[in-house]
Amino acid sequence: MKYATMSLTILFFIFSCTTVSRAPGKTPVNITYPIVDTAVSLFYSSDSEIPAPKAGDPFYGQDAHYVINPPSYTDNNNGTITDNVTGLMWQKDMGQKISFEDANNKAAGLSPGGYSDWRVPTIKELYSLILFTGKVQGEKSITLFIDTSYFTQPLGDPKKGEREIDAQTWSATEYAGKTMNGDATVFGVNFIDGRIKGYPKFDPRTRAPNKMYFRMVRGNPDYGKNSFTDNNDGTVTDHATGLMWQKADSGKGMDWEHALAYAETLSAAGHNDWRLPSAKELQSIVDYSRSPQTSNSAAIDPVFAISSITDPNGKTNYPFFWSSTTHLDGRDPESHAVYIAFGEAQGQMRGSVVDVHGAGAQRSDPKSGNPSDYPSYFGPQGDIRYVFNYIRCVRNVQ
Repeated sequence: MKYATMSLTILFFIFSCTTVSRAPGKTPVNITYPIVDTAVSLFYSSDSEIPAPKAGDPFYGQDAHYVINPPSYTDNNNGTITDNVTGLMWQKDMGQKISFEDANNKAAGLSPGGYSDWRVPTIKELYSLILFTGKVQGEKSITLFIDTSYFTQPLGDPKKGEREIDAQTWSATEYAGKTMNGDATVFGVNFIDGRIKGYPKFDPRTRAPNKMYFRMVRGNPDYGKNSFTDNNDGTVTDHATGLMWQKADSGKGMDWEHALAYAETLSAAGHNDWRLPSAKELQSIVDYSRSPQTSNSAAIDPVFAISSITDPNGKTNYPFFWSSTTHLDGRDPESHAVYIAFGEAQGQMRGSVVDVHGAGAQRSDPKSGNPSDYPSYFGPQGDIRYVFNYIRCVRNVQ
């Protein structure tokens, strides 16, 4: 197994900071936004679990080949959990579902551990907790996408007419645009089915506030804030995460196997250690202040170049991007991999293609298929599937 390593010194202060040396003669990178590993340790082909591929083999370069910042938690035995990688402190138990409007008041009134600076987490803070060792089949949970030895995570209550997956955790991040042709929307992480989606703030029928779970956080106020530098050589460095990115994307879509191979064989800007990013690394460069509806752009910082596509409505949209992370979902769980939607995460509803989940959503596509069969639509919200998704490679700053 090939491991990419980072030297991390975790400081349990509000301003947690880690320093990793770059190449000789270059300024050290101050890592205020360390990306927590997904905890994936198994290897997959397009449709099954496989032994660990070796360099040059098909499917080499997937998530489990690169273990970076393994998850590490401390139970403080006072209702709080410290994330030893991020420096963030979390509520162990979320309590009952509440409305988005009530969440900030709840956070302000909390005092677990004797602290009074609790807040509603951003979507990037909240996503730091997801683990892709989880597994789901449709509406039924099999293994949760969060470490339940530290965090209390309820399921949806069938007695209330809920599905098991109806236990989403909301963030403080509101979608810059609207979903479903007009719904004010809040991003949340579903630790039951392993996704980021935008959820309507109000019930579309009654207009009453929707209610979700909230897991409050404190500490490291810089977590989730990027610090990009254009290196003027086709790469962009994020000093906050210690990651270097391709400035441009692949310019075309491909299936997951070829996406892995594209990244592993890339030589750019004098580097040949590029790889396909994990789900959490890829989500780290989403700019949730932007959307096609409001900024006429993808949900990514303008320092990056991004391809455009034409959606089924004939309008300009932006591609889904592959990660190296398998998403264990459905009857054939090994056959899906995580993507991030930097454009509208569309679906076909009542015969119309609309932005269902919001730019910045995280979902999954089949890893392979016949190009003539896509785009297609799947599930109760008609999620669009492209399957032949785009790639933006990453490497660690040395």
